[in-house]
Amino acid sequence: MSDEKDEGRIEPTAARRDDAGTVEVRTGGEPPAERIELPPTLPVLPLKNTVLFPALLAPLLVNTARSQRLIDQVLVSPDRLMLAAAVRRPVEGSPGPDDVYRTGTVLRVARMMKFPDGSYRLLVQGVARARIDEFTGEERFLEAHVTLLDETGDARSVEVTALSRSVSQGFQALVAEHPKLSDELQVIAGNLEDPSRLADLVAHHLEIDVAGKQAALEQLDVAARLRLVLADLTRARDAMTIESEIRDRVQNEMGKSQRDYMLRQQMDAIRRELGETEDGETEVARLRERIDSADLPPEAQEQANRELERLAQTPTAAAEHAVIRTYLEWMADLPWSKLSDEHIDVGDARRILDEDHYGLDKVKDRIVEYLAVMKFKRDLRGPILCFVGPPGTGKTSLGQSIARALGRRFVRASLGGVRDEAEIRGHRRTYVGALPGRILQGLRRAGARNPVFLLDEIDKVGTDFRGDPSSALLEVLDPEQNATFSDHYVEVPFDLSQVLFVATANLADPIPPALHDRMEVIELPGYTEEEKVEIARRFLVPRQRAANGLEGAGFELPDETLRLVIRSYTREAGVRNLEREIGSLARKLARRVAEEGVAGPLAVAPSEVCDLLGPIRFEPELAERAGVPGVAVGLAWTPAGGDILFIESTRMPGKGELKLTGSLGDVMRESAEAARSWLRANAGAFGLDDGVFPKSDIHLHVPSGAVPKDGPSAGIAMVTSLASLVSGRAAFPDVAMTGEITLRGKVLPVGGIKEKVLAARRAGIRRVVLPEPNRRDVAEIAPELLKGLELEYVGTIDEALRHTLVPAS
Repeated sequence: MSDEKDEGRIEPTAARRDDAGTVEVRTGGEPPAERIELPPTLPVLPLKNTVLFPALLAPLLVNTARSQRLIDQVLVSPDRLMLAAAVRRPVEGSPGPDDVYRTGTVLRVARMMKFPDGSYRLLVQGVARARIDEFTGEERFLEAHVTLLDETGDARSVEVTALSRSVSQGFQALVAEHPKLSDELQVIAGNLEDPSRLADLVAHHLEIDVAGKQAALEQLDVAARLRLVLADLTRARDAMTIESEIRDRVQNEMGKSQRDYMLRQQMDAIRRELGETEDGETEVARLRERIDSADLPPEAQEQANRELERLAQTPTAAAEHAVIRTYLEWMADLPWSKLSDEHIDVGDARRILDEDHYGLDKVKDRIVEYLAVMKFKRDLRGPILCFVGPPGTGKTSLGQSIARALGRRFVRASLGGVRDEAEIRGHRRTYVGALPGRILQGLRRAGARNPVFLLDEIDKVGTDFRGDPSSALLEVLDPEQNATFSDHYVEVPFDLSQVLFVATANLADPIPPALHDRMEVIELPGYTEEEKVEIARRFLVPRQRAANGLEGAGFELPDETLRLVIRSYTREAGVRNLEREIGSLARKLARRVAEEGVAGPLAVAPSEVCDLLGPIRFEPELAERAGVPGVAVGLAWTPAGGDILFIESTRMPGKGELKLTGSLGDVMRESAEAARSWLRANAGAFGLDDGVFPKSDIHLHVPSGAVPKDGPSAGIAMVTSLASLVSGRAAFPDVAMTGEITLRGKVLPVGGIKEKVLAARRAGIRRVVLPEPNRRDVAEIAPELLKGLELEYVGTIDEALRHTLVPAS
């Protein structure tokens, strides 16, 4: 195993206790080593976080492929020499010539062992100091021209002798005090007579940074090097003295804390004998009173009583005291038996829903039916409602309206991005800062155990190593289980059967099947232009008028202005961006009133919109692409609702290849292949020569290339685009289509019909071609939404092309 981030590192030497290596140092009585002869170039091994010195024997671990290649080269050389140079600064990847110091140590590999994990364990001997003159290679590993460095200064001078004695004595004293340095170093340092090797030995074992050790390595004057080492040694001994004082101080403080604890315990016993009370006992009595008034169930009451006894016996200064107190406060605050007064009036509920939301009649009817059943069956354990629809269609506000219609309190918990099961079930009290999960936290905020609880963005719950929150939600949303919901923090069952859970999601597909099965999905379609105008008139304009202080100025937007903003400045299924644009208009008018003193009423004409909001953002593409062969209009479903999709194709001389672009997925690519194959098989029906396909390359492109696209529903649009291209007959610009195709020429049903039809209507499409089996889906669309649209149902590709291509002249 190799890691290119670490070139090499030094294993701890035997100079430190409990280590396995050895440090070998020649004593002064031995003759100096002979001057070695270096080859023309030496391999250079970069070392991170360490510096090696001459005359020391040390183990070295090599675990990267680059450094192992270097070692393999060294081992086959006759002298087994290499240069070790320290890395100047942390680098990503392998260090280069500019990353290492120019002064290093020539090493001889004494022994090498290869371990099963692929790493090398070396025993290397420092030979001499050397300087890198020039790097000669760095592709396989670093290589350089190297020059040996000679020491300077008189090693027998009085100054050197005095410095050596001071260094030796100071180092022996440090070894005696340092817990990590071996006692053997005292003997070695006392026997060393060579001042240069003494300085190297001490510099090697001092806990100083790489730059400090490198300075000692680069210093060739023996006296100067001894002065450097002596300064570092003095700092190390001072640090050891300070650390010892700190340890003594901490031990004294700990002894004082234990003495104070014993005295406090004796004072508690004296107070109890005298019948006196203290703050801790008062706190226990207060918590006991709160818990008694909370009307806990028997099991919860028993658990609370046990914790109260523990709290009374736990000293106030103990850490466990705060944990127990926080737990008891949660037990007292949870609404174990508190219910909010509700009233169910079906007629009043429908009125409230109509006041808060425009349209969505099917959704309102289902909510009213649900409330009507609740009126006759108070212990209703029906399915959980889940509103699924594009952003900005009013899913969250529907939950608030249900709470207002029932007279219940409303709680919202956002589940988007939740990946920890403890967010739902809570953390166990063994963890620091543990709290109940979001369910019990929401009930505590509500102050009642029968609120309307909105689980927002339930489709965005994630899963990772901390657990699966969606699995924890199974118990919460199952009417047969949630009467005994168990939170890890509370550790006793809590009854959730009276909570009316409502969930929201943008997509139903990401919801796990088991969780989906526990909910009744109610789809909220996108709004039509007429609905958006009415919503803006009733809700958005008054809200922005109040938000921007224009209530007395008569801020109004005529219907024509609203339609222009909807068509040219927003493209969405909901009304969130529409409200944002209306707010922008309101702010600009507020500025005009503040700067120019314009008096009301303030009405924005369509001609003023461009001046206030800037250039039109969304231009209709149908007109500009009208009558162009090779272009067809498809329909697509997106998380934000439906949208139109242009399919463009062109032909050029070639070898019969089909090129597809536009971030298309595998299914969509296969639809394009099927469309070309069917068209080639039926070329005679279009009066085409079959030889045109082998001699032409066809390029099919779907614009908005940055947006990934997939699915089979563009099959009709693709075959229409290719048929229009090869026949020269343009497709009708006001006809949009959707449907899957087969090689036999059949048109199969697809999903998202309602959203696609609404998208076609918003885009100004007049005719929509749909698969015949999707007729049943159209029956569920309100008739007013189909106003101005002509629907054509087809069962084969031939029928579809008769409705989509302009007849041949």
